[in-house]
Amino acid sequence: MMEPTTHPTHPPKDDPFTAEELAQYNGSDESKPVYVCIKGNVFDVSPKREMYGPGKGYNVFAGKDASRGLGMSSLKPEDAVSDYSTLDEKQMKVLDDWLAYYTKRYNIVGKLVDSK
Repeated sequence: MMEPTTHPTHPPKDDPFTAEELAQYNGSDESKPVYVCIKGNVFDVSPKREMYGPGKGYNVFAGKDASRGLGMSSLKPEDAVSDYSTLDEKQMKVLDDWLAYYTKRYNIVGKLVDSK
């Protein structure tokens, strides 16, 4: 993977986000940041909004937990889910590589929590 062109500007936060709250940061509202979640970590990907906005290549992950989709290298909406228990060892490595990449590149703004 390429070296990141953006870097985190603040230490990770652990503010809780429900899936419903996360969904509000899907890039459709220009006044809000764009968030993508990987393995429970919510990243602010706004510095690369041009890749995550409506109609853009990675918009399928905006406002969602992208874990399974990233592990499967899939851009299908049905794969943009938090359940990555079906991934095999190779796919888990891919997912972990993405997590490391995002961690080097973007601010972590919170953690995904189960909404009960």
